[in-house]
Amino acid sequence: MTTPRSPKKTTSMPIIAATTAALPAVMLSSLALAQPATALPAVQTQKIPASLAAAIQAQAQASAVPANVIPASAVAATIPAAMQPMAPAVPATYTIVRGDTISGIAARYGLNTNTVLQLNGLSANTIIYPGQQIKLSGSGAAPSAPAPAPRPAPSPAPSSAASYTVVPGDTLGGIAARHGVALSDVFNWNGLNGRSIIYPGQKIKVSAGTSAPAPAAPAPAAPARPAAPAAPALANTGSYTIKSGDTLGGIANRLGVSLSSLLSANKLSMNTIIYPGQKLAIPGAPAAPAPAPVSTPLVPSTFLGYRYPDAVVSSANANKALLNASPVPSTAQMKGIVADTARRMGVDPSLAMAFAYQESGFNQRAVSPANAIGTMQVIPSSGEWASELVGRKLNILDPYDNVTAGVAIIRALVNTSKDLPTAIAGYYQGQYSVSKHGMYDDTKAYVASILALKKNFN
Repeated sequence: MTTPRSPKKTTSMPIIAATTAALPAVMLSSLALAQPATALPAVQTQKIPASLAAAIQAQAQASAVPANVIPASAVAATIPAAMQPMAPAVPATYTIVRGDTISGIAARYGLNTNTVLQLNGLSANTIIYPGQQIKLSGSGAAPSAPAPAPRPAPSPAPSSAASYTVVPGDTLGGIAARHGVALSDVFNWNGLNGRSIIYPGQKIKVSAGTSAPAPAAPAPAAPARPAAPAAPALANTGSYTIKSGDTLGGIANRLGVSLSSLLSANKLSMNTIIYPGQKLAIPGAPAAPAPAPVSTPLVPSTFLGYRYPDAVVSSANANKALLNASPVPSTAQMKGIVADTARRMGVDPSLAMAFAYQESGFNQRAVSPANAIGTMQVIPSSGEWASELVGRKLNILDPYDNVTAGVAIIRALVNTSKDLPTAIAGYYQGQYSVSKHGMYDDTKAYVASILALKKNFN
């Protein structure tokens, strides 16, 4: 990986861009580009660290600043009683209105559904109706049975009507109470039971007369219903959260689906108790769009505790994507390209191949977080400098130009360094850093590795 040329200038030695090792080796150019994950104050170096890793650790330790932390004892663990919402007062009895459910009533007053059922001698299968009174406190059985003696006054509908047309939100118990007849009679006259499903538009016998048309048994393919009112936005989410006062029939009608399909989609029956907060799947409604999959970056944004600039990482990921989508030479082909390019440019082929193996393993698709690209791990700024060295524009995404850039830098380092180990160190640590600080311990290990690989490629 090549480092950009330092802005510092000296008259004793030219500033030459150098390359560094590919991950996981410590990369000076990457660290020069990287930014600490948290803001770090300036630190005056008192002692030159032995390695790049040691330099990072020393900087992090020296820059630790105590945070202003609020002690845990000063933070309230609970909401003050004065700020807590006041629960509604629980009446002794409650008169059921249209749309009520036992679970909804219990939730409204902060009671347990089973407690309310037991208090009134009800079960999960009991049908309640508007006008019925239930106990919410005390003990004993309910003050009223499903068919109490004192019934609410029937609706203005003519008393002589032999049939009734179901409208959205109706229940059999409510229809029976409205017409002053027993629910069991409604069951008998219509061939229904407590599990029967009714739907808007269906005609229900409400007297023993024979003039009423025979009701059709409800089936999944129910007769055409009146046009349902415009469904709220929730109808398009694929789910609905039950609110206090909701009924399954009312939910189905409001969302424009059949009650039978709503029950089937949620594995419910007419005897199932629903409760506020419960979520129902809405059949036939467009499913909520699946969340976009969280894509894992092709190139990570952090290394050794440092986060690289977003622009650099973004460019690295874009280059990685381009290389992944492009045909590249095989390992054997890249070896030949490196050797041929080195011979043509007057560089020892075994030295160039040692660098290519150390940096990327002859992998043209390799890209580091510092945006070091390809077989020779050249960053764009060093690619521009290499273009100046060879006298033409180089495209470091191209395998041939990538190798040309790397070999050109190796040649410049060899020609301007006092010996081969120093030239190799400049490719990893940067020539200016080597001249100022000498070789770090990990740089020495890198030099030893390159020299060993050079022997193998001879």
